[in-house]
Amino acid sequence: MGDDTEKKIRDLEERAVEIAVEIASLRRPKKEFIPGVSKITYAGTTFDADEYRNLFQVLHSDWYAYGKFDDAFCREFSKMMDGRPTVLANSGSSANLLAFSALTTDRKRFLGNDREPLKRGDEIIMTASAFPTTNNPAIAYGLKPVFLDVQMGNYNMDTSRLEEAVSDRTRAIMVAHTLGNPFDLNTVMRVAKKHNLFVIEDTCDALESFYDGKRVGTFGDFSTYSFYPAHHMTMGEGGAISCKDGGLKKLVTSFRDWGRDCWCDPGKDNTCGKRFDHTYKKLPKGYDHKYVYGELGFNLKGTEFSPALGLAQLKKLPAFAEARRRNAKHFTDGLRKYDEFLMLPEATPNSDPCWFAYPMYVKENAPFSRSEIQQFLESRQIMTRTLFSGNLLCHPAYANMEEGKEYRVVGGLENTDKVMNGVFFIGVYQGITPQIADYIVSSFDDFFAKKGIKR
Repeated sequence: MGDDTEKKIRDLEERAVEIAVEIASLRRPKKEFIPGVSKITYAGTTFDADEYRNLFQVLHSDWYAYGKFDDAFCREFSKMMDGRPTVLANSGSSANLLAFSALTTDRKRFLGNDREPLKRGDEIIMTASAFPTTNNPAIAYGLKPVFLDVQMGNYNMDTSRLEEAVSDRTRAIMVAHTLGNPFDLNTVMRVAKKHNLFVIEDTCDALESFYDGKRVGTFGDFSTYSFYPAHHMTMGEGGAISCKDGGLKKLVTSFRDWGRDCWCDPGKDNTCGKRFDHTYKKLPKGYDHKYVYGELGFNLKGTEFSPALGLAQLKKLPAFAEARRRNAKHFTDGLRKYDEFLMLPEATPNSDPCWFAYPMYVKENAPFSRSEIQQFLESRQIMTRTLFSGNLLCHPAYANMEEGKEYRVVGGLENTDKVMNGVFFIGVYQGITPQIADYIVSSFDDFFAKKGIKR
């Protein structure tokens, strides 16, 4: 392809991007915010010409599976995560499944020779107040969850009984940073080190949160991320696994890519230089390494469109994070006067949360229910949500699990039930402008005024 043709292609792509941006502006014109009329979502996306340009490059290529944008995104994301290797998946839930599955391998050289893989009947410490796909991989595999309660205000695992929860069958801790608020990593990592436990940080809601000055997601063996549109940045769909080292990356990649033993990128051959030289116990000598399967794997890859979006979004992440912190502070400043009846969120000690959302607990002494205040806010076009599952053990999918046999509870789940019955959240994402944030606070003022409460 000559230089003239290359230039013509670039010029056409630029024109195509300009047209796409114009179409988007016509279909989604910037609307004036009208209080009480304009819908205020709890999350949303922000795209511009950067995303469209990257998508057009994929669209006009001849390869839609992971390729150059996957490589570029993983490289940039790894830099952000202290150099930890990154593997992309098709969702944050898939990322959790892959991180967990990697720990079930019998290839101990990748886990570390002093660490035993997870086996059915082993125990894993979790919370019942969680998004289901944080806990589901372990339950589906046959591990025995050990549930700890959460702390009110930060809604993270109560680590005061973490040591008590450990038994001779405990092998791992898998827990999320709730709504962007880091859990007590000092205690978790200390107990994990003492008992040689694996740690999976579900960081899907906590991209750009910090603990002791370090990004969360850089502490455990694995950390997982979601790029669904509701999260801090988006790929449309998509997820990622950050791995402590290259051996763990090999395991995650194998489980993601059908369980294959080969580590060649898709479309490439003989990276190891020994494609037809390997020997296996039952396979014919020299069997094609590209079709040797070392794990009971899946196909959880996405398409090249996702990292193309993600690479553009990654550049905007600092601004998105700043907006989330600004909005959370705005709500705390505006709603603190109602703390007699609303428990506002509290940052975990030593942390700097980048909030996914802004949670509140309706206290027992409040002269209104959670449902009342949610319905009032929704009537003002302010979207609300409960804190995910509240208590997973109360949901139909888990109703037949038998305590003692299939799971343990250490210290009770009193606060978990409080979360289920009294916590809701509102959004803090970058689409919530100071004008919208003011309207949200004034709507709370109106609600309390109707209840005869003025501050």
